[in-house]
Amino acid sequence: MDFFVIPTATFGVLLGFVVVSHRDRRILHLNVTAHPTEEWTKQQLREAFPWASAPRYLHRDRDKLYSEGVRATLTHLGIREVPSAARCPWQNPYAERVIGSIRRELLDHVVVLNETHARRLLREYQRYYNASRTHLALGKDAPETRAVQGPEHGAKVIELREVFGLHHRYERRTA
Repeated sequence: MDFFVIPTATFGVLLGFVVVSHRDRRILHLNVTAHPTEEWTKQQLREAFPWASAPRYLHRDRDKLYSEGVRATLTHLGIREVPSAARCPWQNPYAERVIGSIRRELLDHVVVLNETHARRLLREYQRYYNASRTHLALGKDAPETRAVQGPEHGAKVIELREVFGLHHRYERRTA
């Protein structure tokens, strides 16, 4: 898990919060706030791991936002935290890679107006990332596995817009 900065049109700063699965590169949780507090962060952890779905370990950096209360919530959820060394973002490569993808593939191409707009953009990007975006580490598949469409699915290839038209996915359909 990690936090990242989202600049807004009015020169404000929002903080995004992401939780990524190491196993299948799936974005488990993504949210944004203008005022990150201990209570907000604890609630994000509860939302990221509902119904006893928490992993055994969770890698995090040493940000001040991970207070004693947040660490207690991790313990309550049955998660052992694995903090990285101070000022070493390379020790949390999966979260850093996802944050870089969010910046390059979404935030560099839109002007975020406010917190609600950022949340809407991030939710749409999360759907795209998990269902359509391919990953070399997953054998050029998406985290949510999908079947390869051969010519038997139809000769016509159609374009499906994703993330408000920033990205596209293509499927075969019968004519």
